[in-house]
Amino acid sequence: MNTGWATKTGAVPGFLTALFTSTSAVCVTGLVVVDTGTYWSSFGQVVILLLIQLGGLGIMTSATLFSILLGRQIGFKERLMIRESLNQVNVAGVVRLVRYVVLFTVVTEVFFALVLTLRLSQDITGVKSLWYGVFHAVSAFNNAGFDLFGDFRSITNYVADPVVTFGIALPVIIGGLGFSVISEIVGRRKWRRFTLHAKLAMLTTALLLVAGTIVFLALEYHNAMNGLPLPVKMQTAFFQSVAPRTAGFNTVDINALFPTTLFFLCLLMFIGGSPGSTAGGVKTTTFALLGLSVSSLVSGRAEAVVFGRRVPLAQVFKAMTIFFLALSWISLAVLVLLIFEHKSFLELLFETFSAFSTVGLSTGVTPDLTPVGRIVIILTMFVGRLGPLTVAFALAQRRRAVLRYPEEQIMVG
Repeated sequence: MNTGWATKTGAVPGFLTALFTSTSAVCVTGLVVVDTGTYWSSFGQVVILLLIQLGGLGIMTSATLFSILLGRQIGFKERLMIRESLNQVNVAGVVRLVRYVVLFTVVTEVFFALVLTLRLSQDITGVKSLWYGVFHAVSAFNNAGFDLFGDFRSITNYVADPVVTFGIALPVIIGGLGFSVISEIVGRRKWRRFTLHAKLAMLTTALLLVAGTIVFLALEYHNAMNGLPLPVKMQTAFFQSVAPRTAGFNTVDINALFPTTLFFLCLLMFIGGSPGSTAGGVKTTTFALLGLSVSSLVSGRAEAVVFGRRVPLAQVFKAMTIFFLALSWISLAVLVLLIFEHKSFLELLFETFSAFSTVGLSTGVTPDLTPVGRIVIILTMFVGRLGPLTVAFALAQRRRAVLRYPEEQIMVG
């Protein structure tokens, strides 16, 4: 991407600028150090879009797709890797699931691209409206948050437009649910036939959307949304409860929000979307499982129980590990940023949460980061997209335990 063809001025972008942008695109984050619409040329924007699509589908899904197109046989080892990348339990049917994922992705993106193109054609003429429709549909479905409207303003000009607002919010929600959940919704259709994972992912997503809408509306009613009609305020509050769940688009100026609201958005960003989706964060089911575990402990139960099912203790440990590693990395990243950057604590905290959860929302500090700060955010996006547990497994030397030691209690709390 480090070529003059990629910029509108023809100048060769700096190495860190190119690396930051490509990492943000592959990790479907949306944080940028230069404005996508005004800095990058059509060629550069196409490259960014391709990276977003590959990053959203995932490396293994993309590689499997190419193998299928070339007529190659998918071996057992590859199927195991596909299973892990799509967060599946069984190996059986993973190749068929990849075909479904690709088909569903194409159909969804084409549909919302047409919706956005028809609306944007009223403001943008010619082929440009089609390109804007395609780019933002792909960016939204993959929860990337890149936009082409220029001047870092995202879609704030369309705050009162329901077609653009919901034309972006709906693919964000669909992409953030996860492909396995979508396949169950389409295939099984009835609540009682859904797996525990699908039920928990859908219920947690719904609760977060409702809670996020209510809280944002209450906090910003007389601030960032002051002067807007009530229906537009409700629409805006809903959109801003969707966007922090790793999408990165915004219809209001993030800098205009109260510090309380920014911190609340950090919490939404940290939770993120569902496993096996285009979204980031620690994931809705991780958050839900930890909440269920706390509830079970308080009520005196030894195991987490939901919808008449017990959750294995190993999964509770995994959720706790993901939560702990995520907070540990974010704490370390913020500490380093505070040392090298002359910005407020909340600004750097917000930026770090946004990077780790692959969201893309920003208070505007990203373009002003020092080289050290940019590298920290690049690494944070990378860790957030791969998952802290995956990175920890890759760095650690795992050994199977051959001894079982005596048990002894310690005091906690």
